[in-house]
Amino acid sequence: MADVLQIERQPMGNGFMEWWRLNTPQARNALTDEVVLALSTQCARAMHDGQLRLIVLTGNGGHFCAGGSLGGFASSIGKSLQAGQADPLVQLNREFGALLQRLAALPQLLVAAVQGAAMGGGVGLLCVADVVLADAGAVFATPEVTLGIVPAQIAPFVQRRLGDGHARQWLLGGQRWSAQRALEAGLVQVVIEADDEAHWQSQLQQQLARLTQVAPGAVAATKQLLSALPAQSLDASLDQAAQAFAEALRGAEAAAGLKAFTNKESAPWAGITGVSS
Repeated sequence: MADVLQIERQPMGNGFMEWWRLNTPQARNALTDEVVLALSTQCARAMHDGQLRLIVLTGNGGHFCAGGSLGGFASSIGKSLQAGQADPLVQLNREFGALLQRLAALPQLLVAAVQGAAMGGGVGLLCVADVVLADAGAVFATPEVTLGIVPAQIAPFVQRRLGDGHARQWLLGGQRWSAQRALEAGLVQVVIEADDEAHWQSQLQQQLARLTQVAPGAVAATKQLLSALPAQSLDASLDQAAQAFAEALRGAEAAAGLKAFTNKESAPWAGITGVSS
């Protein structure tokens, strides 16, 4: 049986990048329990991989992700619990939220590359990515409420990403959105006009090459700073930022980056093997 998540590692500057490809194209890469577990396992590994700098999350077969799979819940649909019985669905649902938290906490730059459909939980995956690149023909939707289901675990992440107004429009309306509308809402950062698969891959590699210019330590520290902002006062945020700045400036990464800038050279972390920016 093929792996539900394919991992491909390739050199990137003085480190590595990885492609994480959802690999159940027959199900449009739906988020089965097996897929969620595979992603969670890779997150745990990546958290401690100091050589890994960038992760590209994408889907095989022409689609990104069709959202959550209800296969494991089929026997529970429309069935009430007995009085006092604990509901196993609560923990099962919460596990997907835990995955989104793990993805959001990754120190590496997390890029989502979207072709075809990104639905429901697939939109949740996009909301925790640092950068979302989408084919112009991609389609986005959170249709849960049209099925009588609550978009439970993705709701906080959609609201953080899009703001309350857009989040309510997306989560309560259930409509489909084009890549251009997703760009306007802030879910997508770059829309790629591609004539065919080869052109998509070429354009995608060019976008990724631009992202290799960023220093991995500075990225990790900045992500930590941004993730802490919602729960902190302004004073606490500025104190943390000042500490992060001082530590970065005194570190080897800043010394190498500023030296390369002065000498008009590429920084040691820049570049993907075989791809120019």
